[in-house]
Amino acid sequence: MIALYDDLHQCFLEEELYAFLHMRFTLHHLDKMRCLRKRSAVSFLGVLVICLLFMNLYIEDSYVLDGDKQLVRETATHQLNSERYVHTFKDLSNFSGSINVSYRYLAGTPLLRKRYLTIGLSSVKRKKGNYLLETIKSIFEQSSYEELKEIAVVVHLAEFDSTWCDGMVQDISQKFAHHVIAGRLMVIHTPEEYYPVLDGLKRNYNDPEDRVKFRSKQNVDYAFLLNFCANLSDYYMMLEDDVRCAKNFLTVVKKVITSREGTYWVTLEFSKLGYIGKLYHSHDLPRLAHFLLMFYQEMPCDWLLIHFRGLLAQKDVIRFKPSLFQHMGYYSSYKGAENKLKDDDFEEDSFDLPDNPPAILHTNMNVFENYEASKAYSSVDEYFWGKAPSTGDFYVIVFEKPIKINRIKVITGTEDRQNDILHHGALEVGEKMVGGKKGRQCTTYLRLGEFKNGNLEITDVEHKVLFDINCMRILVTKSQKEWLIIRSISIWTLQPPSQ
Repeated sequence: MIALYDDLHQCFLEEELYAFLHMRFTLHHLDKMRCLRKRSAVSFLGVLVICLLFMNLYIEDSYVLDGDKQLVRETATHQLNSERYVHTFKDLSNFSGSINVSYRYLAGTPLLRKRYLTIGLSSVKRKKGNYLLETIKSIFEQSSYEELKEIAVVVHLAEFDSTWCDGMVQDISQKFAHHVIAGRLMVIHTPEEYYPVLDGLKRNYNDPEDRVKFRSKQNVDYAFLLNFCANLSDYYMMLEDDVRCAKNFLTVVKKVITSREGTYWVTLEFSKLGYIGKLYHSHDLPRLAHFLLMFYQEMPCDWLLIHFRGLLAQKDVIRFKPSLFQHMGYYSSYKGAENKLKDDDFEEDSFDLPDNPPAILHTNMNVFENYEASKAYSSVDEYFWGKAPSTGDFYVIVFEKPIKINRIKVITGTEDRQNDILHHGALEVGEKMVGGKKGRQCTTYLRLGEFKNGNLEITDVEHKVLFDINCMRILVTKSQKEWLIIRSISIWTLQPPSQ
């Protein structure tokens, strides 16, 4: 259902939210200007009244920043156009404090040491089916012993039915006792008293009342989970409670994070569905938790996440393929409705992610718009696109350091542009560097293979090339009228033996 909303309303949402906030911000300043104009004309009593009003505004603003628990309760009756939420919204970049909530530990104990990654799950009682145990099982079974040392799993049972919670805790504690004892599995609960009133909320998008209540509570559930996990690890991965994991997913995530060093990002996505496989820096979790609480009744959580990412200046989605997590539930947690959504980019064995060592990329082809050369070398779902290439045109990768390569794979064209492939081309590797840092190039090249049907894959490269490789080049061997898309370039290096 959320996926359907996305198609129908996303553009409207962005315009409505930002235009509305701008309008309120403008009105706030106009009110201040009116007060200043009146100051010289009013009586002493009037001045006193105005001063008291300003004091009240100051107290209210401080109250929003300091009274987190009360803020949660009052958002049920103070809608998005409240002056206090506009103020808080403007200060979002400075929101680093935790929300004052007392959690109940249902299983496990506080972590003794910080981990690399926390995996968060929020779960409620479903009318049909329950997939939480299978999800937890998949997380642990698909991780190696070394990977398990670097993760913590936090399950937030966000259900007010204590009988259901007790039964679920008993099942989790029995099936995953060694993980609880080892300190990598915690089950928590947020008491109902910390939740805002969930009745009589705004019915945005003409949603039925029970649907609004469900998605609004879900936003609060996630906010409390994020708040709890803020200091447990360096990074945080959000999953839903009905997913299956790819083998060694943590190793792939670490490799992706390493590849993004030196670049700015707020959210990295490892699934295209819902709130599955979304990765954050842990230092951003308090701000995200506050953000979900401020606008919890406005829209579904995955829409709010788009706005949060934009507010922190990540304009575009950064999604990696293949997906590391697959939705496996058949029945939704909302009224037990059927939910057959599947991520067709999911691969059970995604461990074979390429290394793609640091390099400088350039081409002499006529690049179309912003589909620059670097996009073919990234594991993000994007590509290089050049206008019709001619004989002798090239795409060159100059590595920062000489490397030994085990395997190379290049794919051109896309499913919707199957003719924009390299019809006649070759792949070469080079050595003997000349030039400075900005204009380095190889003087000698060795041809390794020809493209067939737009693709090329070469294995055991280390047995075919006797030198350390400084450059790799895709060479057009015959002009073509079709444009050229280089969808992906994947390089697996030969790891040096351990000392």
